[in-house]
Amino acid sequence: MPNDLERVLRTRTILLWGAGLLVVAAVAATLLLTLLGGGRPEDSARLDALKTAANIVVGTGGAAALLLAARRQRSAELDLVQKDHDATERRVTEIYGKAADQLGSDKAPVRLAGLYALERLATGYAEHRQTIVNVLCAYLRMPFDDPEKDLEELQVRKTAQRILLLHLRPGSAEEPGGGFWPDVDLDFSGAKLVGLTLTHCSIRSITCYGAGFFGLASFRGTEFRTKADFNQATFHDRVDFRGTVFGGEGESFNGAVFAGPAVFGTKSTARLAGAEANPGFPRTWPRDWEERPIAGRADRVELTRKGEPGQPAGR
Repeated sequence: MPNDLERVLRTRTILLWGAGLLVVAAVAATLLLTLLGGGRPEDSARLDALKTAANIVVGTGGAAALLLAARRQRSAELDLVQKDHDATERRVTEIYGKAADQLGSDKAPVRLAGLYALERLATGYAEHRQTIVNVLCAYLRMPFDDPEKDLEELQVRKTAQRILLLHLRPGSAEEPGGGFWPDVDLDFSGAKLVGLTLTHCSIRSITCYGAGFFGLASFRGTEFRTKADFNQATFHDRVDFRGTVFGGEGESFNGAVFAGPAVFGTKSTARLAGAEANPGFPRTWPRDWEERPIAGRADRVELTRKGEPGQPAGR
């Protein structure tokens, strides 16, 4: 239901008000001439007082008219802003829907076009950025059985990974990253990630529960500010965590398996309780962590803190 501000005066109403004001003016003029038209000094003084009062009334009416005009102008501006916002949202929705459809195409070039459209959308509209990052992560979580045979899909996935890398790097103080996406959360749970590189990035949180990493996985110099969940993840090849900053609390690698070389660097603060590794590969663990044999299992070693007993069974 429209409110009072939305009502529009009709022409008939305006004419009736105008006629009414003319009648009031005529009656007032007649009364003034009849009562104060005698020419006496006191009549002249009263007429001057009435003129002053009339001027005040007219000035007040002018001020009211200006206020009404200002309110109408403000209403028009707000209406224009709302229309522009609605048009922008429709445009964003159209681009987003089209890009999502492209990601479902069976042709690799079309899927690539969808990725770049989403990248452009996330760069231009920060309020939709996390949603678009969620779409990129969901795409990477989709089943991917044989990277060696499906080379086109591999290139599409590497493009999605590269988009995240480019926009999660804040840059240096001398050369700040103009396309940086701050406060982003990544969810790679259960994903098969080939050659994932997220070096020198700033990421609010990352979840890689049960993910599989193939090829070199590098997080060198990256900061995870609130959470870094690599629980149950498997690193099939080389992994680089040198200079990685792990924020938040809790164990980050419980149930993780390092099947190949691993480099953490001696200054790393990673918590490796519950993690295991295949023996026989060169590795650099954080300063307080070491490998220990697992009773009855020659193919695995467990990661424990130096000077502490091994982890309980089943962790």
